Amino acid sequence: MTKRITIAIDGPAGAGKSTLARRIAAKLGYVYVDSGAMYRALALWALRANVALSDMHRLEQLANAADIEFAADGVSILLNDEDVTSAIRTPEVSQAASEVSLVPAVRRALVRKQREIGEKASIVMEGRDIGTVVFPEATVKIFLDAVPEERATRRANEVALPAQIVERQIRERDQRDRGRAESPLVQAPDAVYVDTTGLSIDEVEAAILKIIRDRTSNGRERTQ
Repeated sequence: MTKRITIAIDGPAGAGKSTLARRIAAKLGYVYVDSGAMYRALALWALRANVALSDMHRLEQLANAADIEFAADGVSILLNDEDVTSAIRTPEVSQAASEVSLVPAVRRALVRKQREIGEKASIVMEGRDIGTVVFPEATVKIFLDAVPEERATRRANEVALPAQIVERQIRERDQRDRGRAESPLVQAPDAVYVDTTGLSIDEVEAAILKIIRDRTSNGRERTQ
């Protein structure tokens, strides 16, 4: 039986995780999983259901009940069979997702769902705790990074805000992610560090694919 491969890509906001993970998954024919989108989907449901973001018990119930799926196109995400790809990208949902993700019981529930996805297929999953918490035994672990100024410029181009404002937001997000008690953003000891500063998407993709090839052979874990 072909062994399932798990590629874990972690890193701070604006490092290029989503774009690169999606491209790598498409190249390898793996399932792309955006862990952040799962928190956004849950936040959307909470907002629609008028659940207070401080109600940890109710948020845990929603997290356990949520049916979250990633479509084969590598872009669409379904919440309870509804395509919410666009709905989860609003500023309101983004802010709510940041709060929801701080709830320990919510993180545990979504980690279980993420592991269930990885049990069914070879995946490329990106986030902030994939290689450390979700899949500590991942086949390949990558930690993407870039200087805050460059990450801010990239994100500013996406959200049409001044780079100075986005850089402040990114530095605040970095502090929250690295300082939280539950699943903080840290580089796994066995993750390969990739600094994307000054590199094009194509150059970073080539570097990651080389790392994966060094650890696997034709999509299968190399036997030693």
